[in-house]
Amino acid sequence: MAELAADPGGREWACGSFDLPVKKATRVHHFRVPREAGLIVQRDHGNGSAVSLPGQDIERRLPGLLRLLSEELKAGGATAD
Repeated sequence: MAELAADPGGREWACGSFDLPVKKATRVHHFRVPREAGLIVQRDHGNGSAVSLPGQDIERRLPGLLRLLSEELKAGGATAD
């Protein structure tokens, strides 16, 4: 999620583009929790899917969270998951 927060363009990322050391089925399971919490938006594209952050909604509900995640990634303290 830190990579999504650090992306200034707010673009969609293919779920397979994250460097997660797990199989596709496990990755789907891991994206379920933030999706159901409203922290990411996931869209299906044929046999793949992409995620994005609803940035304005997150900032309204949790002010400063995206900035914190972005800073952590830049400092090397956050991972791509």
